[in-house]
Amino acid sequence: MSGRIPENLLEDILGRVDLVEMISGYIPLKKAGSNFKANCPFHHEKTASFMVSPERQIYHCFGCGESGNAFKFLMRHERMEFPEAVEILAKKCGVSLPDQDKPELARAASLNSQLYKVNELAVNFYENNLHSGSLALNYLINRGVKLGTIKEFHLGLATSGWDNLINFLRSKNVSLALLEQAGLVLPKESGGYYDRFRNRIIFPVFDLRSRMIGFGARVMDNSLPKYINSPETPVYVKGKNLFGLNLSKDFIRDADSAVIVEGYLDFMIPYQEGLKNIVASQGTALTLEQIKLLKRYTHNVVMIYDGDTAGEIATLRSLDLLIDEGINVKVVPLPKGTDPDALVRSEGINTLKDKVKKAESFFDYKLDVLRSRYDIKDAHGKTKIASEMLLTINKFDNAILRGEYTKRLSEVMCIPEQYILEELGKLKPADSRSAGQPVSSAKKQIQINPAEKLLIKFMLEEKEMIEKIMQQLSPADFADTRTAKIVSVIQNLVLEGKNITPSVLMNYFSEDDASQLVCETMFMPALDDQGREKAVNDCITRIKIQRKKTQREHLHLQIKSAQSLGDEGKLNSLIQEFHNLIKKGD
Repeated sequence: MSGRIPENLLEDILGRVDLVEMISGYIPLKKAGSNFKANCPFHHEKTASFMVSPERQIYHCFGCGESGNAFKFLMRHERMEFPEAVEILAKKCGVSLPDQDKPELARAASLNSQLYKVNELAVNFYENNLHSGSLALNYLINRGVKLGTIKEFHLGLATSGWDNLINFLRSKNVSLALLEQAGLVLPKESGGYYDRFRNRIIFPVFDLRSRMIGFGARVMDNSLPKYINSPETPVYVKGKNLFGLNLSKDFIRDADSAVIVEGYLDFMIPYQEGLKNIVASQGTALTLEQIKLLKRYTHNVVMIYDGDTAGEIATLRSLDLLIDEGINVKVVPLPKGTDPDALVRSEGINTLKDKVKKAESFFDYKLDVLRSRYDIKDAHGKTKIASEMLLTINKFDNAILRGEYTKRLSEVMCIPEQYILEELGKLKPADSRSAGQPVSSAKKQIQINPAEKLLIKFMLEEKEMIEKIMQQLSPADFADTRTAKIVSVIQNLVLEGKNITPSVLMNYFSEDDASQLVCETMFMPALDDQGREKAVNDCITRIKIQRKKTQREHLHLQIKSAQSLGDEGKLNSLIQEFHNLIKKGD
């Protein structure tokens, strides 16, 4: 399906596109548990049966069977070819598409793979330093970071030498040019290189797929700068990643809420103590890319930034972006000089959890901040406060919400509501999204062996299940050609060490039925751990029995054919094969 476009590039595009946001630009979606639903745009229906999964980045209609990822939706809805859909989405999410006849893309994929490996080697080096009886380990433990957490996050230590990492990686035959591209070394004016990180605690940064992409490094005293970070590289762009999301994404999805903090320790200490639905922005304000990434798992956010001026500014900037993206946002204001890390260490995790439960609405928080900056008793100060509040209120595309907030602003500010509404009317209306026109479709639901279908679901949900299943079954054991094709592709991807997600997997199929089957399985009800283990074993047993039954039936037909043809040699060979099958318990 992908033609000459490398799979890693397609995966990059799919990783940046928010399918829920994209589809909601064509049809209105409503929340339905962890998914979204709507009336299908591909066939006429009265009851909504079109489902979109923000976590899996796929859609499926239980009415007509239409299924796919972002590429497929655009192709079907806009009636365009695959390359055109790729080009449009690449442009939308800022991915460059060089000439397909040139080798740049292949080289880029190779470089990214090398950078991940170099970063992993660096992590191992830093970890060994930390666990070699260093004072840094005691420093972290004294800061409240438990040993289990230190290991879980692969924390490390860059020692004070100027070329310790260089010497280690050169011994592993890593070139200096590659080290520079990974951001691990800096060039000397006189020639040569030196280690970027020295005498600092190392915080490895992982992407959503738990690949090592960059580093943060913190001093152990009061020297400045407190933190330095990896520069942007082909695999690391700070504004497009959220620290810890690879670990917390399932907790965020289950809670349907995310707590956002700023720094590494502000994430790690609360996470360690039991506040699991948390991420860190790795900076003083959220970016649009980070918000879109988070929207895959929840539309509810509680922000906790440091209680200082920089934290207030960052929170206010992020508020508008979050509201723009349709996020329900609340804020936990902290006292000046306090951060989540210090609060949990001094007062315990329950204090922070309680503050999260009692978080202020964006309205109350922003109003309090503006009141502290402008004199509400002065006419100009009051005007400034009201104007700033209206800029945020105007971002809501829901007229009822805008009405409620303008009414509250009128009451709090003691300004007649008609004046508030008059000023609001002067602002440019918030963008509205229009629904696309439905197109017809007449697909049928796929009829398939339930055991085969269920095993596909398990393989896509848990990587560990793939090995377990493939130890007992081969693609040839699956009777349906579509499931056999899917299993074969999954097996090949595992052997190549590639990532397996439903959205990406569909790029490997040109057949609609295979893509539809992948989507159908992902929307099947989930099972608990005990039920899943039993179901896997039952499915494997059923498929084996069916496979052997099919083999017997096939041999029986061949034997009858050999008898009718009078082919004694072939007949005896087939009868012997049939007996061997029976002896094996078949």
